[in-house]
Amino acid sequence: MFTHEYFMKEALKEAHKSLAKDEVPVGAVVVCKNIIIARAHNLTETLNDVTAHAEMQAITSAAGYLGGKYLDQCTMYVTLEPCPMCAGALYWAQLESLVFGTSDPKRGFSIIHPSLLHPKTNLLSGIFQEEAASLLKDFFAKKRK
Repeated sequence: MFTHEYFMKEALKEAHKSLAKDEVPVGAVVVCKNIIIARAHNLTETLNDVTAHAEMQAITSAAGYLGGKYLDQCTMYVTLEPCPMCAGALYWAQLESLVFGTSDPKRGFSIIHPSLLHPKTNLLSGIFQEEAASLLKDFFAKKRK
């Protein structure tokens, strides 16, 4: 049976891919009708592109898979709360549901602008929160040494 936990584990796998590339470890998957249609992870350093967040990469991939720009029948699972840029893109994509692992108290959309998501987007947070937060804390602790 597919659950939120199942799909968040898949997003965590993507986060580990970005970690292996020395990228901020954030991963995302987009699910439509219980099928993963897009997988992505941060690529900002790899692509030298400040917009190459996991969510942005996943939106582009999912839209390509579906052949259209709207993700209104899709759920995105992402390990970290989206930033305002990503939340804005999710708004325009009309995402049906957003599930994220850990909050971002400094740069998350809910702190900066809580109404950035589309009004019809369902929101759930805290799935594998500790695992997602630990990845980020360990990454930044190593960077500071």
